[in-house]
Amino acid sequence: MKKYDVQKFELLSNEQIADGIFDMRVKNDELAPLAKCGQFAHVYVPSKTLRRPISVCDSENGVLRLVYQVKGEGTKIMSEMKKGESVDILAPLGNGFKIEKGKRYCLIGGGIGVPPMLYTAKQCENPLVITGFRNKDLIILQDDFKKAGAELVLTTDDGSAGIHGFVTDVLKEKISEVDEVCACGPTPMLKAIADVCKEAGKPCQISLEERMACGMGACLVCAVKVRKNGEEIMQHVCKNGPVFNAEEVVFNG
Repeated sequence: MKKYDVQKFELLSNEQIADGIFDMRVKNDELAPLAKCGQFAHVYVPSKTLRRPISVCDSENGVLRLVYQVKGEGTKIMSEMKKGESVDILAPLGNGFKIEKGKRYCLIGGGIGVPPMLYTAKQCENPLVITGFRNKDLIILQDDFKKAGAELVLTTDDGSAGIHGFVTDVLKEKISEVDEVCACGPTPMLKAIADVCKEAGKPCQISLEERMACGMGACLVCAVKVRKNGEEIMQHVCKNGPVFNAEEVVFNG
């Protein structure tokens, strides 16, 4: 059985759901069901050499949900794709979150790191989900998390919605209520979360965000430093990750 492949997906919808953020749904009955939480899809964009890595937000009934932010020419072209078009996608790639039955998880997403936590929440029992955004105009997926049965806490940097503060402020208050933490978002946020978990003695999995080229470990674009058996080595975010145990990641600074 294939773990991943390059195939055409039918574009079912591609709608803007927040300021510069789009919700794309693509159908492929063979590859979509293979996706696990925390994995990603590598999307071919016409006229661009490199594919765009997009986290799997959800996978259901042969449909992959990809929520992405327009950051450059490639994602701008993606945002202009129309229903009915055929999209060339390499998927599903990477190693995702490891979810164990009987554990209560705290799932944390920051900004565009929020989407992969939705599919993860659907694999958990009564998860605590903490989402953080810069402001109210960037908030996404709140109703989806509620429908997934999550205990949901919203934070914004400027206080324009939810709690005025950072996801780590909530984590410090709630960490005694969970067994393990999974997080995705900007590196400074992940480092802060890893520090809180280490102090509390809680295991933590983090999904790293790095630029990618091939998506399969053949190049060195997304290499990061990790600590294995007391030694610091380089590993690929695309192939060895994007999810790593937080205590293995060597953060700069």
